[in-house]
Amino acid sequence: METGVAGVGGRGLWLVLAITLLVRLPFLNQAIQGDDHIYLSEAEHALVDPLHPNHVKYVFMGDEVDLRGHPHPPGNAWALAGLLLIFGDVKEVPFHAAYVAFSLIAVWAMWTVARRFSRRPVRASLLFIAVPAFLVNGNSLEADLPFLAFWMASVALFTGGPPPGPPKLAMAGVCMAFATMIAYQAIFLVPILAVYLWLFDRKNRAAWLLLLVPPLTLAGWQIFTRLTTGALPAEQLAGYLSSYGFNALGRQLSGALMLLIHSWFLVFPVLVPFAMVAVWRRRREPETMFLAAWIAIFLACGAAIFFAGSARYLLPIAAPVAILAARVPSKLLAAGIALQFVLGLGLAAANYQHWDGYRTFAAALRFPEGGHRVWVDNDWGLRYYLEARGALPARKGLRVRPGDIIVSSELGSAVAFTVPLAPVAAPVIQPSVPLRLIGLQSKSGYSTVSKGFWPFGISTGPVDRIHARQVMERHPELEYVTPREPGAAGQIVSGVYPNDGWMSSIAVVALKEPAAPKVLRAEIYVPDNAKARQVTLLLDGKEVAARTLPGPGKYTIDSPGVLRGSTVEIRVDQTFRAPGDRRDLGAVLLGVGFM
Repeated sequence: METGVAGVGGRGLWLVLAITLLVRLPFLNQAIQGDDHIYLSEAEHALVDPLHPNHVKYVFMGDEVDLRGHPHPPGNAWALAGLLLIFGDVKEVPFHAAYVAFSLIAVWAMWTVARRFSRRPVRASLLFIAVPAFLVNGNSLEADLPFLAFWMASVALFTGGPPPGPPKLAMAGVCMAFATMIAYQAIFLVPILAVYLWLFDRKNRAAWLLLLVPPLTLAGWQIFTRLTTGALPAEQLAGYLSSYGFNALGRQLSGALMLLIHSWFLVFPVLVPFAMVAVWRRRREPETMFLAAWIAIFLACGAAIFFAGSARYLLPIAAPVAILAARVPSKLLAAGIALQFVLGLGLAAANYQHWDGYRTFAAALRFPEGGHRVWVDNDWGLRYYLEARGALPARKGLRVRPGDIIVSSELGSAVAFTVPLAPVAAPVIQPSVPLRLIGLQSKSGYSTVSKGFWPFGISTGPVDRIHARQVMERHPELEYVTPREPGAAGQIVSGVYPNDGWMSSIAVVALKEPAAPKVLRAEIYVPDNAKARQVTLLLDGKEVAARTLPGPGKYTIDSPGVLRGSTVEIRVDQTFRAPGDRRDLGAVLLGVGFM
């Protein structure tokens, strides 16, 4: 048993809470990062419609989406809306200071659970605090720490000490409901706590009934949203998962593998084999069986639903992993805790510098005058800080004007521009700490397995390059444009994807005006899966030709007479979406121009 200041009394709890505060204080001025912007958008809407924070449109990867399909219920948005009411605007230091409360709740709950299942509650709690995802993601405004706080409080109140009486059970039920309104994965509490009841208190009918709270809460919110807004959030989410290819089998398998890799880094990986040996030796103890079941159930359920394989997804099993790892020999455990703190704080420092680079750039960028706009092609902190100054999110098919500025990120952009661009600024984001959570030269899958399978990166290379470019006047040189040919992209205004020639419902192409009138011609190909059956040509805004198509095939549409002009539009009546492709596809444009 632990004794002295590290004992199981109150002093041990105050020690781990103090350490939690110490690791949060250096990061209170953390820049807006990751998905913070989405939650803040919901929070702003909550001030207008408090019951429906996610009933709002949002531009994601260049597409307008409905945030009722966001993979999180609106619990975190409500918390941020409360802070907006108090402070009037987003302010990094007070917002992060307020969110420290969630870290303290999580650590208190960890302490309570550790006292129930471990002889070393202080050391187990220190391992929990040192988890890299706790040190890194606890400095964001995303849902991870609010969810972890109520998840851990649910477990602590449900399992702590002797069989819980009605007050504890009631508080556990409230925490379960809060956790469910923050993240769908709160439903995993049901099988995990069912194992606990079966092992320790299987005759407690009130506790068994309490396990209905997460599914009933989730069902109630879904039904309420459907009745009051006309859409079912789960149905919206399923549609987006399918259309973006997030639920593709290959992606699910990659995400599951990444979760297994991250599970070895919840504590310092050298401790894991020794912890496994200690678990095996005490495998028949009910406490060990419950903790192992907690880990196994969450990993199995998580592998089925988590597509990105992010390290933060595993925070709900940091507690049982830390408790089991605290059983290793004392000297090895002390070294593991120290090394884990060094690694976790190093990653948090690199993360701080990464997002602060966007904040610094956005503050320094000179915005154009004369009614010109800044468009930002990014969904993260770079977008937040530029939008705070008046920029707009870039959308697919956007028609920009000469003089506008387009800001994009090499690390995360989704919109292709074919306009002539002149460079304005191109800063490099390069943290001084030689660790990477994500980066241009890193294969780290810390945030998403799509970037690689390493749990983190060791590098001094750039994390990102930002490009600010000004839109220039077009000077068309071709009277006839074939999208896939070199030099054609500069004359495509919008609606055509030069890499494969697909066009959306409206394609706009700039042409060199012929010296003498000529026939305007468009050549298109309608594949078997395309739905387009009506094609219309417009020259400088006036309709000049139209044709009804009998079905798939290659077609030529000519103007009935000779013409002169500079901007042609090709319109088709119907589009479709191919599996895993977010583009609205009409037909393949083979060529358009004057003959």
